[in-house]
Amino acid sequence: MGFFGLSKDIGIDLGTANTLVFMKNKGVVMREPSVVAKNIRTGSIEAIGQEAHVMIGRTPENIKVIRPMRGGVIADYETTTEMVKYYMQKSLKNGSSFAGKPNVIICVPYGITSVEERAVIDATKQAGAKDAFTIEEPFAAAIGAGLPVWDPTGSMIVDIGGGTTEVAVISLGGIVTSQSIRIAGDEMDAAITNYIRKTHNLMVGERTAEEIKFTIGAAMNLGETEGMEIRGRDLLTGFPRTISVYPEEISEALSGTISSIGEAVRATLEKTPPELAADIMERGIVLTGGGALLKGFDRVLSEETGLPVFIADEPLDCVAIGTGHSLDYMKHFKSRPNVADQSLRD
Repeated sequence: MGFFGLSKDIGIDLGTANTLVFMKNKGVVMREPSVVAKNIRTGSIEAIGQEAHVMIGRTPENIKVIRPMRGGVIADYETTTEMVKYYMQKSLKNGSSFAGKPNVIICVPYGITSVEERAVIDATKQAGAKDAFTIEEPFAAAIGAGLPVWDPTGSMIVDIGGGTTEVAVISLGGIVTSQSIRIAGDEMDAAITNYIRKTHNLMVGERTAEEIKFTIGAAMNLGETEGMEIRGRDLLTGFPRTISVYPEEISEALSGTISSIGEAVRATLEKTPPELAADIMERGIVLTGGGALLKGFDRVLSEETGLPVFIADEPLDCVAIGTGHSLDYMKHFKSRPNVADQSLRD
């Protein structure tokens, strides 16, 4: 067997909040926060992933914790390259020492510009990929959710990640109509922070807001009454203070974000050809991504659209699984037009 035969092809879900790596024949082999801790005096990288995530809000002034992906695209090119390199090496380290450079399929939001897409491909190649191809996030999510993307039937996917929400109708191996909005998990965290600041005069950090969302967050008032104790800095005294927040407050805080996602779904449905719309009425809408786990979100969306809404199995892994499975269709991604060029023609 030659060196090429020993190479391991991988799929990467390079998310705003988390990065997942899927290795052929092994499944998801790595899941880490898309976070890097950098020494701003020396420029050296102190920690990546989970190690960097625990430093958020706790670093001395010379260490800055960076999220190099924003809204699903690269905000800091050099740091993203280092992060991708670290994740690729970590994922491949269990393989043969003779393994060649892997071919990589990497996920991008639908409708990004050709410049943004090129930056993702270049960063992946610079990180050690033999060749790199992109796959649109909603298409990868649909494959990972087990939808019949290659059939002549309409499937609708709503993928709510950290930086973007991707809504798409898919048929015959392609996206028929889609909308990508930069309103997703990060926006929910910011809405919770703002609400607590305005309502309770308390400043809480990024990690606390995220914890509140996971613990008592809901897309609607579900009648739950059990609160959650949180700590933050009192804006009037400047001292630490502990308060209790309740589920109905958080659903109120998230109402604007939920409404924006609902509008994107309605707008996509309005642009869907009648034959495919009939398929979606029958099959329903499938939710993936971290946002799919927000309590009551499927109910809210079902009420707004009048369609059945289902949460995919393993919603957090769907994009990574779909990206990995698309390695079997490498020729399709090599020969197709640039995703960004395609979006300009739509």
